[in-house]
Amino acid sequence: MAKQKKYSQPDNGSPLPIDLTSEKTAKSKTPLSKKKKVIKTFIYVLLGIIVLVHLVHAVTLDRIVNYREITFTSPYIPVAMDGYTIVFLTDLHADTGRRLSGIVEELDGRQLDLLLLGGDFTFDKDDVESTMDLLAQIHTRDGVFGVEGNHDDYQILFPAMEAHGFTPLSNDGVYLRDGFFIAGVEDLWNRNPNVATATAKASDDSFILLLSHNPDVTMTQDTSHVNLTLSGHTHGGQFNIFNRISIGLDTRIISDYGNRFKGGWANSRDNTPVYVCNGVGEYYPRVFARPEVTIITLVYGP
Repeated sequence: MAKQKKYSQPDNGSPLPIDLTSEKTAKSKTPLSKKKKVIKTFIYVLLGIIVLVHLVHAVTLDRIVNYREITFTSPYIPVAMDGYTIVFLTDLHADTGRRLSGIVEELDGRQLDLLLLGGDFTFDKDDVESTMDLLAQIHTRDGVFGVEGNHDDYQILFPAMEAHGFTPLSNDGVYLRDGFFIAGVEDLWNRNPNVATATAKASDDSFILLLSHNPDVTMTQDTSHVNLTLSGHTHGGQFNIFNRISIGLDTRIISDYGNRFKGGWANSRDNTPVYVCNGVGEYYPRVFARPEVTIITLVYGP
């Protein structure tokens, strides 16, 4: 059906057509449509602010190393080791630049007792050797012990460690002092970690410290006899939205246990303490996941 038109009479007497569509368009510009436009603009601005906040955080705070100092108290710690200091470095990811150089300088001035390495250096032999050259500048009373990660080739890493006087632990352990046992396991993704084998030489009344690059090991194997596990791998979630949503963890790509081992203190399947360090290197850009060096002071007590 053809549209009807209204006519008005101009001065010359000729009818002037008036299009009803124009009237409808004018009527459609209501306060409701203006409100929708304001809401839409607000959403775009809000999203822009969120993106900007995360970008600023990534290029500022997420590039500043956090030297996190914690204490761990246990009646199994030998009395003579009360106040013993351990530095835990993990997930360097071939960082041999100014960041690691600064870390080495900072740690060497702290008169530490022990340096423990949590794996994930690099597959590249030259980078591994460069990393070990730098780490060898950190002087400790009781040396350096470490394990492999999923970004390591143990056939490259372990010889480089040994060449610098470091002790690699591969499903094995040693007594560092009377009553203090250090154990380390192979990487969960690349090889076959075995906590029982790694701790087999330890007596029941000893303090057992376990190094496992991937904390998921503590959910699949018996750790009831272990006093403390140190792990890395999860990078504090790596990319977080306001430190709440961790894409790699929520999707269980990094860990089978979601955010359980995102960072900081957690518990194993056997309810034994696990500390997960954010690590130092980037691999991918960090967002709300500051790089971390963990400094642990052991305290004898109940």
